Amino acid sequence: MRAEALAELHAACFTTPRPWNEAEFRDLMRSPGTFLLNENRGFLLGRVIAGEAELLTLAVDPKARRNGTGRALVERFAQEAEALGAESAFLEVSAENDAARALYAATGWKESGRRKGYYRSPEGDRIDALVLTLPLARATS
Repeated sequence: MRAEALAELHAACFTTPRPWNEAEFRDLMRSPGTFLLNENRGFLLGRVIAGEAELLTLAVDPKARRNGTGRALVERFAQEAEALGAESAFLEVSAENDAARALYAATGWKESGRRKGYYRSPEGDRIDALVLTLPLARATS
């Protein structure tokens, strides 16, 4: 997927946190350790640095949700991160994003922290981010 297509899909999926623009996607994809996974009208952007993986963003077309795309991307993320040498992974998710929180819980992620007021809604409200972590199989083998 091109940066333009990523930005368009991201904008269809997010208001909080704010959607990323084409330049931000282009810059992220050029940074070391970053990888992109595509799956049936969805994508996941992740990176691995110094043995730790970060799930940067996950976006699935709102018209294609609830068909396993998000789960498939999260599971592929863990496999790819481990293959790239990560022993653990983390992400941040809006405390108000119930669907994403349910997906991450179902795929083994656990809450490890909270960033108070981390996100700002379009109306200006401050929203907490939950920090979730996932141990990877490499760490337990």
